[in-house]
Amino acid sequence: MNKKLLFSLLFLTLPAIANEQQWNGTVLGFEPAPKGIFGDMLGIRPILSDHGFSFHSNYLSQVAYNAGGGYNNDKHTAYIDQFAFTFTQDLERWTGIPDARIEGNIVNRNHEDNLTVKRLQDPRVPNNDLAQESYGGGSVTRLGWLTFARSFDDRRLTWRIGMMNKVQEFDQIIPCDFQLLSQCGGKSANALIWSNWNIHSWGTTVSYKITPEITIKTGIMEQNPQATDRSHAWSWSTKGSKGILLPLEVENRTFVNGLPGAYNLGLLYTNAKQHDLYKDKSYNNTWFVYGGMNQQLTRHQDDENRGLSLSVSGSYHDERSNFMNYVVSSSLRYRGAFDARPEDWIGLGVSYIELSDHFAKNQKIQNEQLGITDYNDPLYHPITSNALNAELYYRFKPVHWLELQPSMQYWHQPGGVQKTSDAWVLGLKTILTF
Repeated sequence: MNKKLLFSLLFLTLPAIANEQQWNGTVLGFEPAPKGIFGDMLGIRPILSDHGFSFHSNYLSQVAYNAGGGYNNDKHTAYIDQFAFTFTQDLERWTGIPDARIEGNIVNRNHEDNLTVKRLQDPRVPNNDLAQESYGGGSVTRLGWLTFARSFDDRRLTWRIGMMNKVQEFDQIIPCDFQLLSQCGGKSANALIWSNWNIHSWGTTVSYKITPEITIKTGIMEQNPQATDRSHAWSWSTKGSKGILLPLEVENRTFVNGLPGAYNLGLLYTNAKQHDLYKDKSYNNTWFVYGGMNQQLTRHQDDENRGLSLSVSGSYHDERSNFMNYVVSSSLRYRGAFDARPEDWIGLGVSYIELSDHFAKNQKIQNEQLGITDYNDPLYHPITSNALNAELYYRFKPVHWLELQPSMQYWHQPGGVQKTSDAWVLGLKTILTF
Protein backbone atom coordinates (compact mmCIF):
# COMPACT_ATOMS: atom_id res chain seq x y z
CA MET A 1 0.00 0.00 0.00
CA ASN A 2 2.85 2.40 0.86
CA LYS A 3 4.50 1.76 -2.50
CA LYS A 4 1.27 2.51 -4.31
CA LEU A 5 0.82 5.75 -2.37
CA LEU A 6 4.40 6.79 -3.07
CA PHE A 7 4.03 6.06 -6.79
CA SER A 8 0.77 8.03 -6.96
CA LEU A 9 2.29 11.00 -5.15
CA LEU A 10 5.26 11.01 -7.52
CA PHE A 11 2.87 10.90 -10.48
CA LEU A 12 0.85 13.85 -9.17
CA THR A 13 3.94 15.94 -8.55
CA LEU A 14 5.43 15.50 -11.99
CA PRO A 15 5.98 18.85 -13.72
CA ALA A 16 2.91 19.88 -15.64
CA ILE A 17 3.06 19.93 -19.41
CA ALA A 18 4.15 23.34 -20.61
CA ASN A 19 1.19 25.15 -22.03
CA GLU A 20 0.44 28.81 -22.43
CA GLN A 21 -3.31 28.24 -22.37
CA GLN A 22 -5.33 29.38 -19.39
CA TRP A 23 -6.74 26.45 -17.45
CA ASN A 24 -10.49 26.31 -18.13
CA GLY A 25 -12.59 23.79 -16.20
CA THR A 26 -15.94 24.46 -17.89
CA VAL A 27 -16.05 21.15 -19.78
CA LEU A 28 -14.93 19.38 -16.59
CA GLY A 29 -18.15 20.57 -14.95
CA PHE A 30 -17.01 23.79 -13.27
CA GLU A 31 -19.16 26.41 -14.95
CA PRO A 32 -19.17 30.02 -13.72
CA ALA A 33 -22.26 30.87 -11.67
CA PRO A 34 -25.04 31.98 -14.05
CA LYS A 35 -26.75 35.33 -13.81
CA GLY A 36 -29.66 34.99 -11.40
CA ILE A 37 -33.37 35.44 -11.99
CA PHE A 38 -33.26 38.81 -10.20
CA GLY A 39 -30.27 40.08 -12.19
CA ASP A 40 -28.62 43.06 -10.51
CA MET A 41 -31.45 43.22 -7.95
CA LEU A 42 -32.37 46.82 -8.81
CA GLY A 43 -28.75 47.86 -8.43
CA ILE A 44 -28.25 46.29 -4.99
CA ARG A 45 -25.84 43.60 -6.16
CA PRO A 46 -23.38 46.05 -7.84
CA ILE A 47 -23.41 48.24 -4.70
CA LEU A 48 -22.57 45.24 -2.53
CA SER A 49 -19.90 44.15 -4.99
CA ASP A 50 -18.32 47.61 -4.87
CA HIS A 51 -17.98 47.12 -1.11
CA GLY A 52 -16.38 43.70 -1.53
CA PHE A 53 -19.44 41.55 -0.77
CA SER A 54 -20.20 38.84 -3.34
CA PHE A 55 -22.75 36.07 -2.99
CA HIS A 56 -24.42 33.18 -4.76
CA SER A 57 -27.89 31.90 -3.89
CA ASN A 58 -29.95 29.10 -5.37
CA TYR A 59 -32.82 26.70 -4.87
CA LEU A 60 -32.39 22.98 -5.56
CA SER A 61 -34.98 20.20 -5.58
CA GLN A 62 -34.57 16.49 -6.22
CA VAL A 63 -37.41 14.13 -7.08
CA ALA A 64 -36.95 10.35 -7.16
CA TYR A 65 -39.53 7.75 -8.17
CA ASN A 66 -39.03 3.98 -7.82
CA ALA A 67 -40.11 2.73 -11.24
CA GLY A 68 -39.37 -0.91 -10.43
CA GLY A 69 -37.63 -3.30 -8.05
CA GLY A 70 -35.94 -2.47 -4.78
CA TYR A 71 -36.60 -3.75 -1.25
CA ASN A 72 -40.14 -2.33 -1.30
CA ASN A 73 -41.66 -2.02 -4.78
CA ASP A 74 -44.70 -0.03 -3.64
CA LYS A 75 -44.59 3.12 -5.78
CA HIS A 76 -43.49 6.34 -4.13
CA THR A 77 -42.37 9.73 -5.36
CA ALA A 78 -39.86 11.23 -2.93
CA TYR A 79 -39.19 14.98 -2.89
CA ILE A 80 -36.55 17.03 -1.11
CA ASP A 81 -35.31 20.58 -1.60
CA GLN A 82 -32.85 23.12 -0.25
CA PHE A 83 -32.03 26.82 -0.35
CA ALA A 84 -28.33 27.71 -0.23
CA PHE A 85 -26.67 31.08 0.36
CA THR A 86 -22.89 31.34 -0.03
CA PHE A 87 -20.99 34.60 0.38
CA THR A 88 -17.54 36.17 0.53
CA GLN A 89 -16.63 39.50 2.11
CA ASP A 90 -13.38 40.95 0.79
CA LEU A 91 -11.35 42.44 3.66
CA GLU A 92 -8.20 43.36 1.75
CA ARG A 93 -9.55 46.73 0.65
CA TRP A 94 -10.35 47.63 4.25
CA THR A 95 -7.37 46.11 6.05
CA GLY A 96 -4.59 45.86 3.48
CA ILE A 97 -4.08 42.17 4.42
CA PRO A 98 -3.35 40.26 1.19
CA ASP A 99 -6.38 38.37 -0.06
CA ALA A 100 -8.07 38.59 3.36
CA ARG A 101 -11.72 37.53 3.35
CA ILE A 102 -14.63 36.17 5.35
CA GLU A 103 -16.42 33.19 3.77
CA GLY A 104 -19.82 31.85 4.75
CA ASN A 105 -22.44 29.31 3.76
CA ILE A 106 -26.01 28.77 5.03
CA VAL A 107 -28.21 25.90 3.84
CA ASN A 108 -31.91 25.32 4.52
CA ARG A 109 -33.05 21.75 3.78
CA ASN A 110 -36.65 20.56 3.77
CA HIS A 111 -38.70 17.35 3.53
CA GLU A 112 -37.20 14.20 5.06
CA ASP A 113 -38.41 12.15 2.10
CA ASN A 114 -35.62 9.68 1.35
CA LEU A 115 -36.47 7.17 -1.39
CA THR A 116 -33.40 5.07 -0.60
CA VAL A 117 -34.56 4.47 2.97
CA LYS A 118 -38.26 4.15 2.14
CA ARG A 119 -38.07 1.87 -0.91
CA LEU A 120 -34.68 0.96 -2.37
CA GLN A 121 -32.51 -0.54 0.38
CA ASP A 122 -33.14 -3.07 3.10
CA PRO A 123 -33.50 -0.88 6.23
CA ARG A 124 -31.53 -3.45 8.25
CA VAL A 125 -28.24 -2.41 6.58
CA PRO A 126 -26.65 1.07 6.43
CA ASN A 127 -27.00 3.24 3.34
CA ASN A 128 -24.03 3.08 0.99
CA ASP A 129 -25.60 5.36 -1.62
CA LEU A 130 -28.52 7.78 -2.00
CA ALA A 131 -30.92 8.36 -4.90
CA GLN A 132 -31.11 12.02 -3.79
CA GLU A 133 -27.61 13.19 -2.90
CA SER A 134 -28.81 16.39 -1.20
CA TYR A 135 -30.72 14.44 1.42
CA GLY A 136 -28.90 14.61 4.73
CA GLY A 137 -29.33 16.18 8.12
CA GLY A 138 -33.11 16.39 7.91
CA SER A 139 -35.31 19.46 7.58
CA VAL A 140 -33.15 22.11 9.20
CA THR A 141 -31.31 25.37 8.52
CA ARG A 142 -27.59 25.00 9.12
CA LEU A 143 -24.38 26.99 9.05
CA GLY A 144 -22.20 25.20 6.52
CA TRP A 145 -19.12 27.29 7.25
CA LEU A 146 -17.91 30.65 8.52
CA THR A 147 -14.19 31.21 8.15
CA PHE A 148 -11.42 33.79 7.84
CA ALA A 149 -8.80 33.32 5.11
CA ARG A 150 -5.77 35.21 3.89
CA SER A 151 -2.76 34.70 1.61
CA PHE A 152 1.00 34.87 1.98
CA ASP A 153 4.04 34.63 -0.31
CA ASP A 154 2.48 36.46 -3.25
CA ARG A 155 -0.75 34.43 -2.88
CA ARG A 156 0.98 31.07 -3.18
CA LEU A 157 0.09 30.12 0.39
CA THR A 158 -3.50 30.37 1.67
CA TRP A 159 -4.44 29.98 5.34
CA ARG A 160 -8.03 29.42 6.50
CA ILE A 161 -9.44 29.14 10.04
CA GLY A 162 -12.87 28.96 11.66
CA MET A 163 -15.97 26.80 11.54
CA MET A 164 -15.28 25.08 8.28
CA ASN A 165 -16.24 22.30 5.92
CA LYS A 166 -13.91 20.09 3.92
CA VAL A 167 -15.40 21.19 0.58
CA GLN A 168 -13.81 24.60 1.04
CA GLU A 169 -10.41 23.04 0.44
CA PHE A 170 -10.30 19.31 -0.18
CA ASP A 171 -11.35 16.91 -2.95
CA GLN A 172 -12.66 19.53 -5.38
CA ILE A 173 -11.71 18.19 -8.81
CA ILE A 174 -15.06 16.56 -9.73
CA PRO A 175 -18.40 18.43 -9.66
CA CYS A 176 -21.54 17.27 -7.87
CA ASP A 177 -23.89 17.17 -10.85
CA PHE A 178 -25.38 13.66 -10.70
CA GLN A 179 -28.31 12.92 -8.37
CA LEU A 180 -26.68 9.68 -7.16
CA LEU A 181 -24.57 10.36 -4.08
CA SER A 182 -21.82 8.00 -5.22
CA GLN A 183 -21.43 10.16 -8.35
CA CYS A 184 -21.48 13.46 -6.46
CA GLY A 185 -17.95 14.88 -6.43
CA GLY A 186 -15.02 12.86 -5.10
CA LYS A 187 -14.95 10.08 -2.54
CA SER A 188 -13.50 11.80 0.54
CA ALA A 189 -16.85 11.82 2.42
CA ASN A 190 -16.83 8.00 2.40
CA ALA A 191 -14.42 8.18 5.33
CA LEU A 192 -17.58 8.76 7.43
CA ILE A 193 -15.58 10.91 9.87
CA TRP A 194 -16.17 14.28 8.18
CA SER A 195 -19.12 15.64 6.22
CA ASN A 196 -19.96 17.30 2.91
CA TRP A 197 -21.47 20.71 2.32
CA ASN A 198 -23.74 21.88 5.14
CA ILE A 199 -22.04 20.51 8.28
CA HIS A 200 -19.41 22.62 10.06
CA SER A 201 -16.68 21.85 12.58
CA TRP A 202 -13.70 23.79 13.88
CA GLY A 203 -10.46 23.65 11.98
CA THR A 204 -7.63 25.37 10.19
CA THR A 205 -6.11 24.53 6.80
CA VAL A 206 -3.11 25.57 4.73
CA SER A 207 -2.67 25.17 0.99
CA TYR A 208 0.55 25.94 -0.89
CA LYS A 209 1.11 26.19 -4.63
CA ILE A 210 4.39 24.40 -5.24
CA THR A 211 4.01 25.37 -8.90
CA PRO A 212 1.14 27.15 -10.69
CA GLU A 213 -0.32 23.68 -11.39
CA ILE A 214 0.46 21.68 -8.23
CA THR A 215 -1.02 22.47 -4.82
CA ILE A 216 -0.43 20.65 -1.55
CA LYS A 217 -3.11 20.96 1.16
CA THR A 218 -3.18 20.04 4.81
CA GLY A 219 -4.73 21.11 8.10
CA ILE A 220 -6.14 20.14 11.47
CA MET A 221 -9.87 19.68 11.86
CA GLU A 222 -12.17 18.66 14.68
CA GLN A 223 -13.55 15.11 14.53
CA ASN A 224 -16.97 15.46 16.08
CA PRO A 225 -19.68 12.80 15.52
CA GLN A 226 -22.23 15.22 17.02
CA ALA A 227 -21.64 17.78 14.27
CA THR A 228 -24.53 16.28 12.29
CA ASP A 229 -27.01 16.70 15.17
CA ARG A 230 -29.74 19.34 14.89
CA SER A 231 -28.46 20.91 18.12
CA HIS A 232 -25.16 21.61 16.37
CA ALA A 233 -26.69 23.41 13.37
CA TRP A 234 -25.50 26.83 14.60
CA SER A 235 -23.33 25.77 17.53
CA TRP A 236 -19.83 27.09 18.20
CA SER A 237 -19.28 24.38 20.80
CA THR A 238 -16.78 21.52 20.51
CA LYS A 239 -18.92 19.33 22.77
CA GLY A 240 -18.83 15.75 21.52
CA SER A 241 -15.39 16.00 19.89
CA LYS A 242 -13.54 12.69 19.83
CA GLY A 243 -10.22 13.73 18.34
CA ILE A 244 -8.65 15.49 15.37
CA LEU A 245 -8.51 14.92 11.62
CA LEU A 246 -5.25 15.33 9.74
CA PRO A 247 -5.86 15.55 5.97
CA LEU A 248 -3.14 15.71 3.34
CA GLU A 249 -3.88 16.15 -0.35
CA VAL A 250 -1.94 16.84 -3.52
CA GLU A 251 -3.84 18.40 -6.43
CA ASN A 252 -2.55 18.86 -9.96
CA ARG A 253 -4.45 21.07 -12.41
CA THR A 254 -2.63 20.61 -15.68
CA PHE A 255 -2.98 19.98 -19.42
CA VAL A 256 -2.86 16.67 -21.28
CA ASN A 257 -2.66 16.92 -25.07
CA GLY A 258 -3.51 20.59 -24.70
CA LEU A 259 -6.74 19.88 -22.80
CA PRO A 260 -7.31 20.75 -19.11
CA GLY A 261 -7.41 18.09 -16.44
CA ALA A 262 -7.45 17.85 -12.65
CA TYR A 263 -5.88 15.07 -10.56
CA ASN A 264 -5.69 14.53 -6.81
CA LEU A 265 -4.63 12.09 -4.13
CA GLY A 266 -5.57 12.45 -0.46
CA LEU A 267 -4.83 10.76 2.84
CA LEU A 268 -6.97 11.30 5.95
CA TYR A 269 -5.90 10.25 9.44
CA THR A 270 -7.73 10.55 12.75
CA ASN A 271 -6.70 9.80 16.32
CA ALA A 272 -10.34 9.37 17.39
CA LYS A 273 -11.11 5.94 18.81
CA GLN A 274 -12.72 3.58 16.29
CA HIS A 275 -14.65 0.40 17.09
CA ASP A 276 -14.19 -2.81 15.14
CA LEU A 277 -17.31 -3.96 13.28
CA TYR A 278 -16.60 -7.61 14.00
CA LYS A 279 -14.14 -8.10 16.85
CA ASP A 280 -14.75 -6.89 20.38
CA LYS A 281 -11.99 -4.29 20.28
CA SER A 282 -11.28 -0.70 19.37
CA TYR A 283 -8.45 1.21 17.71
CA ASN A 284 -6.81 4.46 18.74
CA ASN A 285 -6.66 5.73 15.16
CA THR A 286 -7.62 4.97 11.59
CA TRP A 287 -6.83 6.09 8.05
CA PHE A 288 -8.58 6.67 4.74
CA VAL A 289 -7.27 7.14 1.18
CA TYR A 290 -9.05 8.88 -1.71
CA GLY A 291 -8.14 10.17 -5.14
CA GLY A 292 -9.36 10.86 -8.64
CA MET A 293 -8.97 12.43 -12.03
CA ASN A 294 -11.14 14.62 -14.25
CA GLN A 295 -9.79 15.04 -17.77
CA GLN A 296 -11.21 16.79 -20.83
CA LEU A 297 -10.98 14.48 -23.84
CA THR A 298 -12.36 16.49 -26.77
CA ARG A 299 -12.98 20.12 -27.70
CA HIS A 300 -15.16 21.71 -30.37
CA GLN A 301 -13.10 23.70 -32.83
CA ASP A 302 -15.33 26.75 -32.56
CA ASP A 303 -16.02 26.66 -28.79
CA GLU A 304 -13.58 25.68 -26.04
CA ASN A 305 -16.51 25.35 -23.60
CA ARG A 306 -17.97 22.37 -25.45
CA GLY A 307 -16.58 18.85 -25.33
CA LEU A 308 -16.32 15.48 -23.61
CA SER A 309 -14.67 14.78 -20.25
CA LEU A 310 -13.91 11.63 -18.24
CA SER A 311 -13.72 11.42 -14.46
CA VAL A 312 -12.63 8.54 -12.23
CA SER A 313 -12.60 8.60 -8.44
CA GLY A 314 -12.07 6.08 -5.71
CA SER A 315 -11.53 5.53 -2.01
CA TYR A 316 -10.01 2.80 0.11
CA HIS A 317 -11.19 2.44 3.70
CA ASP A 318 -10.19 0.77 6.94
CA GLU A 319 -12.80 -2.00 6.74
CA ARG A 320 -12.32 -2.85 10.40
CA SER A 321 -14.32 0.24 11.38
CA ASN A 322 -15.90 1.43 8.09
CA PHE A 323 -18.75 -0.67 6.66
CA MET A 324 -17.42 0.07 3.16
CA ASN A 325 -14.14 -1.44 1.97
CA TYR A 326 -13.62 0.51 -1.25
CA VAL A 327 -15.67 2.53 -3.73
CA VAL A 328 -14.83 3.30 -7.38
CA SER A 329 -16.81 5.59 -9.70
CA SER A 330 -16.39 6.62 -13.32
CA SER A 331 -18.38 9.10 -15.37
CA LEU A 332 -18.54 10.74 -18.79
CA ARG A 333 -19.83 14.27 -19.27
CA TYR A 334 -20.53 16.06 -22.55
CA ARG A 335 -21.22 19.78 -22.63
CA GLY A 336 -22.81 21.13 -25.79
CA ALA A 337 -23.42 17.92 -27.73
CA PHE A 338 -25.96 19.73 -29.92
CA ASP A 339 -25.22 22.95 -31.78
CA ALA A 340 -28.63 24.33 -30.89
CA ARG A 341 -28.03 23.63 -27.15
CA PRO A 342 -24.36 24.55 -26.44
CA GLU A 343 -24.89 24.81 -22.67
CA ASP A 344 -26.75 21.52 -22.17
CA TRP A 345 -25.11 18.51 -20.54
CA ILE A 346 -25.29 14.73 -20.93
CA GLY A 347 -23.85 12.60 -18.12
CA LEU A 348 -23.35 8.88 -17.62
CA GLY A 349 -21.86 7.47 -14.42
CA VAL A 350 -21.27 4.04 -12.86
CA SER A 351 -20.21 3.25 -9.26
CA TYR A 352 -19.03 0.01 -7.68
CA ILE A 353 -19.18 -0.41 -3.89
CA GLU A 354 -17.42 -3.23 -2.06
CA LEU A 355 -18.68 -3.66 1.51
CA SER A 356 -16.54 -4.46 4.54
CA ASP A 357 -15.80 -8.11 5.30
CA HIS A 358 -15.76 -7.24 9.00
CA PHE A 359 -19.31 -5.89 8.74
CA ALA A 360 -20.50 -9.02 6.88
CA LYS A 361 -18.92 -11.28 9.53
CA ASN A 362 -20.69 -9.31 12.25
CA GLN A 363 -24.03 -9.79 10.49
CA LYS A 364 -23.40 -13.53 10.20
CA ILE A 365 -22.44 -14.03 13.82
CA GLN A 366 -25.50 -12.11 15.03
CA ASN A 367 -27.72 -14.43 12.98
CA GLU A 368 -25.94 -17.44 14.46
CA GLN A 369 -26.38 -16.14 18.00
CA LEU A 370 -30.10 -15.57 17.36
CA GLY A 371 -30.47 -18.89 15.56
CA ILE A 372 -32.09 -17.17 12.55
CA THR A 373 -31.60 -18.26 8.93
CA ASP A 374 -34.77 -16.85 7.34
CA TYR A 375 -34.11 -13.61 5.45
CA ASN A 376 -37.76 -12.61 5.89
CA ASP A 377 -37.53 -12.72 9.68
CA PRO A 378 -37.53 -9.08 10.94
CA LEU A 379 -34.66 -9.94 13.33
CA TYR A 380 -32.46 -11.35 10.54
CA HIS A 381 -29.26 -9.41 9.78
CA PRO A 382 -28.78 -9.31 5.97
CA ILE A 383 -25.31 -10.28 4.71
CA THR A 384 -23.76 -7.60 2.53
CA SER A 385 -21.27 -8.07 -0.32
CA ASN A 386 -21.20 -5.43 -3.07
CA ALA A 387 -23.38 -3.10 -5.11
CA LEU A 388 -23.29 -1.41 -8.50
CA ASN A 389 -25.24 1.77 -9.24
CA ALA A 390 -25.49 3.81 -12.45
CA GLU A 391 -27.13 7.03 -13.66
CA LEU A 392 -27.83 8.69 -17.00
CA TYR A 393 -28.96 12.32 -17.08
CA TYR A 394 -29.66 15.16 -19.49
CA ARG A 395 -29.53 18.74 -18.19
CA PHE A 396 -30.88 21.67 -20.14
CA LYS A 397 -31.34 25.38 -19.53
CA PRO A 398 -34.60 26.85 -20.84
CA VAL A 399 -33.31 30.20 -19.50
CA HIS A 400 -30.00 31.20 -17.94
CA TRP A 401 -31.28 30.99 -14.34
CA LEU A 402 -33.03 27.61 -14.58
CA GLU A 403 -31.63 24.08 -14.97
CA LEU A 404 -33.82 20.98 -15.42
CA GLN A 405 -32.15 17.59 -15.18
CA PRO A 406 -34.22 14.42 -15.72
CA SER A 407 -32.35 11.19 -15.03
CA MET A 408 -32.59 7.42 -14.81
CA GLN A 409 -30.79 5.34 -12.17
CA TYR A 410 -30.10 1.61 -12.03
CA TRP A 411 -29.36 -0.08 -8.68
CA HIS A 412 -27.84 -3.59 -8.70
CA GLN A 413 -28.03 -5.28 -5.29
CA PRO A 414 -29.16 -2.13 -3.43
CA GLY A 415 -27.32 -1.81 -0.14
CA GLY A 416 -25.07 -4.68 -1.17
CA VAL A 417 -27.75 -7.28 -0.33
CA GLN A 418 -28.19 -10.03 -2.94
CA LYS A 419 -31.73 -10.74 -1.75
CA THR A 420 -32.85 -7.22 -2.71
CA SER A 421 -34.20 -6.89 -6.25
CA ASP A 422 -32.41 -4.62 -8.70
CA ALA A 423 -34.14 -1.25 -8.88
CA TRP A 424 -34.88 1.43 -11.47
CA VAL A 425 -35.32 5.03 -10.36
CA LEU A 426 -36.53 8.06 -12.32
CA GLY A 427 -35.22 11.39 -11.09
CA LEU A 428 -35.61 15.11 -11.70
CA LYS A 429 -33.16 17.68 -10.37
CA THR A 430 -34.09 21.37 -10.61
CA ILE A 431 -31.88 24.38 -9.87
CA LEU A 432 -32.98 28.01 -9.77
CA THR A 433 -30.34 30.70 -9.38
CA PHE A 434 -31.36 33.96 -7.76
